[in-house]
Order: sequence, then C-alpha cells, then structure tokens
Amino acid sequence: MAGKAQGGIMETIRTIVWALLIAGVFRTLFFQPFWIPSGSMKDTLLIGDFLFVNKMAYGYSQHSCPFSACPIEGRLFGSEPERGDVVVFRHPTRGVDFIKRVVGLPGDTVQVINGVLQINGAPVQLADGGLFKEVKDKQGPQGLVPRCENDPVGTGGTCVKSRKIETLPGGSSHSILNITDNWVADNTPVFTVPEGQYFFMGDNRDNSQDSRFPAASGGLGFVPSEYLIGRADRIMFSSAGRSLFFFWTWRSDRFFKAIE
Repeated sequence: MAGKAQGGIMETIRTIVWALLIAGVFRTLFFQPFWIPSGSMKDTLLIGDFLFVNKMAYGYSQHSCPFSACPIEGRLFGSEPERGDVVVFRHPTRGVDFIKRVVGLPGDTVQVINGVLQINGAPVQLADGGLFKEVKDKQGPQGLVPRCENDPVGTGGTCVKSRKIETLPGGSSHSILNITDNWVADNTPVFTVPEGQYFFMGDNRDNSQDSRFPAASGGLGFVPSEYLIGRADRIMFSSAGRSLFFFWTWRSDRFFKAIE
C-alpha cells in the first residue's frame, strides 16, 4: 500500500511539472495573460479587463520570457507594430510590463499642441465621441479613484470625461478621453522617434505616464523594439470589482470584445 501511495504522489508531481512546463511554453511562445491595473487606457481598456497578449505578433526577444530570461539577442522572427496597435511592453528602466498605444513609428516627429496629437507636423483627425461616464469610486484591487472633468465629484457621483474619436495617419481610429485643458503634457516639444524605437501614449490622455515624459525623469520615453512583448487584440473577461470573484461586478458586455 505504501508503494502504491508513493507511486501516486510521484505521478501527481510529474503531472504538475508537465502542466507547468506546457503552460510556460504556451505563455512564452503564444499568449500571455494581462490584467489591466490602471486607468491610463480608458475607455479602450478599463481597470479589471483581462486579456491575452498575442506574442507571435512582433516575434520574440529577451523580454518574451518571464523575468526577461529568454537567451535572445535583439528580436527573433521580428515584425514591426503598426501605428495604432495596443501593445504590452517591458518598461526599459523600471522592469515592469506596461500597455499603451503606438502613435509614433521610427523616423516620425511627434508633438502635442493644446492637447491635440501632431504626427509629422500635421494634427490627427478628431471627431466628437460624446461623454464617457463612470462612478466616482474606488476601482480595482488598488482602489484607484478616477479623475473627472467635472470635479469636484463626491463618492458615488457621476464622473464625466469628454471623449473624442482620434484617427491616426493610416486610418486607425480609437477613442481618447480628456480631463483638463491645462495638463502638463497638453503641450510638448517635438519628439523625433529614433530608428528601432517607438512612441507610446495612453488613450486617457491626461492620466497616462507615457512617451511624452522622458525616462530620465521617471517617465517612459522612447521604447526600443526589443522591449515589445506582444499585441493586445481582444478582452477575454472583465470585472469592475475589487476581486474577480465578485461575480455581480462582471461586465458581461466586455467579454470577448475586440480592442480597437
């Protein structure tokens, strides 16, 4: 009996080890889960959205593996992101994963004037997108409270932001949000994107630490291609609560929603 019990334990351990190996290979080569922790990409992505990142989209680099442990120089099977892609990447100096939208490609000039994105000297197309409304309350496991264009708003009140539909050169369209007309990054110098690097911005423009802020001062700066992890294509699941187990807070209208 003892021998059978020991054999059963060993079989269970082998099964677990194989399952972990298969999961690790799947995560490294194909799709990596990503949970949205902050509001920098509202309303494209909300706090509590859960998605899988397509790691085949741009090929593989050192940062494709957990803990940046892949023994790869540069990129393997690499391809370039398109302007407008929503991308998960490793922050070049902070060593954590970020998700933002590619707005500037290598060789582009990028500037923001009075809150309007300018690419290669021309403003992007903007159309009215109505209002984005949410409850002014703690969101997600971190308990983040949204900033509102109509502040001051009390807890439980309706938090409002202006929404525009932004169309980038090439035709990619998505919504962006505005909180204030006097934010520090509403007017920037001209940035020239170096070869092999990219310029990223969050869709919640007044609530995003992105390439408008240089890495030397704690921001993001330009992101080299080897730090790209994959493209976010579709939301698989979404929860508005502090925990995914709060089933009454699930956003069923966002299940399997395509990311634009």
